[in-house]
Amino acid sequence: MRTSFIKTALFGSVLAFSALTGCKKSGDSGEIPVSGPDVWERKFITLTGAFPDAETATAGNGGTMAYAITLAEAANPNFEVNVFSQGYGLRSQRTARVQGSINGNFLYNIQYTGADGGIFNKYKVEGQKNFIDTREEVNTEPILGTSPRWVVAAEGIGVGVSASTKVKTVDNKEGAGAIFENITSTAKIAVINLNDPRVSRQAEFTIPFTEAQTKDGYQIGRIDMPILNAAKTKLFIGCNLSRTDVTKPSTVNNSGAQTWSSAASTLGTVTLVVDYPSLANPKLIYSTQSNFGNNGYRTMIQHLGTDGHIYQGTGVNTTGQPHILRLDKNTNEYDNTYLFDLKTALGASNNVAIRAWRYIKDGIGLVMYTETGVNGGYLALINLTTRTATKLTNVENQTEAGFSGLTAAQNGGTALTGTFSQFQNIGIAGDNFYVPMTPNGLDGNLYIVNYKTGVVTKGAKLKNQSGSFYLGAY
Repeated sequence: MRTSFIKTALFGSVLAFSALTGCKKSGDSGEIPVSGPDVWERKFITLTGAFPDAETATAGNGGTMAYAITLAEAANPNFEVNVFSQGYGLRSQRTARVQGSINGNFLYNIQYTGADGGIFNKYKVEGQKNFIDTREEVNTEPILGTSPRWVVAAEGIGVGVSASTKVKTVDNKEGAGAIFENITSTAKIAVINLNDPRVSRQAEFTIPFTEAQTKDGYQIGRIDMPILNAAKTKLFIGCNLSRTDVTKPSTVNNSGAQTWSSAASTLGTVTLVVDYPSLANPKLIYSTQSNFGNNGYRTMIQHLGTDGHIYQGTGVNTTGQPHILRLDKNTNEYDNTYLFDLKTALGASNNVAIRAWRYIKDGIGLVMYTETGVNGGYLALINLTTRTATKLTNVENQTEAGFSGLTAAQNGGTALTGTFSQFQNIGIAGDNFYVPMTPNGLDGNLYIVNYKTGVVTKGAKLKNQSGSFYLGAY
């Protein structure tokens, strides 16, 4: 067993870390080792589900269960799975932010909130409720805090990120009535070796806005969804860009904290870029094609295409600008001649929102989306080359409100969390996408979508329970 703990936080430079102690099991020939890289053929599809927390009964907020099935079981509509009664509990006080290896033989998680928030765990997948916790724990909390945002940025490489802001006021006045002077945005990055779990690099730096931009109130308070380019020389990080209205003095909220009014941004969608593996030379690049955040929520929204370009979703979990942008492999800048607009591609009359999407190959992806004012959650195959989309209609229960969620006003005083608002991962095996489709609190099925033919296969039955839903396939 090995545990790797960060003992110091020297964030002004980039540091390399190694494990303090170590022992690792090795499998016999032909077997998947307890840990290491995933170079073995896929054996299972793992399904995850989230259940409500005990304190407030908020749907999908209490933790995560996992259950692994074979590909044959996944495709059998008579096979039944109940991840909540049969599954394995992944360590996390709240919904785990689960990642998987390329062939699904390992799961990774950094625990979210609580006493162990920020602790990385790795699991070997052995079928059904059998998961081996490798006990190769890594404490990322000193870098990323107890509610980390992280993803697999390339096979075997995890990257966690966080951002914060600090306003400087005239005469350093606090509370209400302060006059804005400028603002500083700070980023922290931790690189995790997933094959030999440890933090291999970390960095902290001021996000490089110009002086004029900071005085104009521009800031980045949330970053997420880092991805490496094909050459593994650049790390691209999605940003939630915002802007303070510098013409108005501060107020205080109900908690007594100093707050500021917002103003509209005119800079466009922005991505933070750093060199890899050094994490040096931070740079901001801007899109002229979109003007919304690309930091996602719980699902990876940046994917490396088979053409070498990176395709980046914007407006995830919102009702505006459902765009996919392209980062050019040759320049490592936005290709501002390219825009995929999901609303246009679908010919939708209402605004649509990308809730999750996954690239597979040959310019083809699968999008999970919702429409403004329309109950339900929907699937569409998209072609990023022809910039077209095909709505998949032979999926049951798509019009259920438990996919899209409802506000308290819409649902008789109680907000209903939707499956799509929490969804984490669309699985891929061979030529197929694997998508668990269960509205909040209702049974559903695993659906298998062949990217070449567009054929949708209704797979295993998914049993659900109140305040719960399936939120990922790996």
